[in-house]
Amino acid sequence: MTAVESRPAGVIGTGTARRPFGARAKGFVALTKPRIIELLLITTIPVMFLAAQGVPDLWLVLATVVGGYLSAGGANALNMYIDRDIDALMHRTEQRPLVTGLITPRECLVFGIGLGVVSTAWFALLVNPLSAALSLGAFLFYVVVYTMILKRRTAQNIVWGGIAGCLPVFIGWSAVTNSLSWAAVILFLVVFFWTPPHYWPLSMKVKDDYARVGVPMLPVVASNTVVARQIVIYSWIMVGVSLLLWPLGYTGWFYPAVAIGAGAVWLKEAHGLQRRAKAGVTGAKLKEMKLFHWSITYVSLLFLAVAIDPFLR
Repeated sequence: MTAVESRPAGVIGTGTARRPFGARAKGFVALTKPRIIELLLITTIPVMFLAAQGVPDLWLVLATVVGGYLSAGGANALNMYIDRDIDALMHRTEQRPLVTGLITPRECLVFGIGLGVVSTAWFALLVNPLSAALSLGAFLFYVVVYTMILKRRTAQNIVWGGIAGCLPVFIGWSAVTNSLSWAAVILFLVVFFWTPPHYWPLSMKVKDDYARVGVPMLPVVASNTVVARQIVIYSWIMVGVSLLLWPLGYTGWFYPAVAIGAGAVWLKEAHGLQRRAKAGVTGAKLKEMKLFHWSITYVSLLFLAVAIDPFLR
């Protein structure tokens, strides 16, 4: 018996015909995971300003944003389709549309694939073929490599699976220049090293959920001390990489000033978490979510500085 089958009959994929249109529409929007896409757009739009060394064509920005939402939304929907069995058993995901029966699995599958096809065509026609290829690559990487291969097999799932979340940096740069550069590579690496210490604190908070369904997130298979040490290591690398844009001549004074200030706060929070973990603190006193919430603020400030810097040089 699968995880889905172990739930009471009729919980998943039933009763959609009786649902009002508005609720169903909200369900399809929820399949795209809008809050996650917000983070992806935070790393896409500012890169376009840096690539243009000023204000990029606003119609191009709109086309890139819409295409990015369609692509990421389709990948997220397919992630929910594949993970619907474990989502039904995890407290943090038990209200997702497939679990509640608001959307059927077949509808979700068609919706996710459809968004993937439309987004690729959208990028190819309205942006450029390179951005279309990168968008398709991010879509397939998240669905196949992360969700289907890595997530349930290795504690390194979020490390390598996070590459999908780094590719919007390349998409934003290529949308403006139809090429890539070392500046884009540096920002790609910033997001790469940001992803694990961003997500591991949340995983520490909900590790019982992941343990219940057999997903080997690092906090499930390692002690809080080990996880906190990994968070500190990734954090130092991330802050170091973030400063490379300045000596290589891609930014003026404003970006490194923000990167140093925001990075200092990040490292303070990361080391604070490590100290509490070493002291054996557990429960609410571990305060792992402080770093999680700051990580969102950090990446927002850093990429906002990326967008502003060209105007202050």
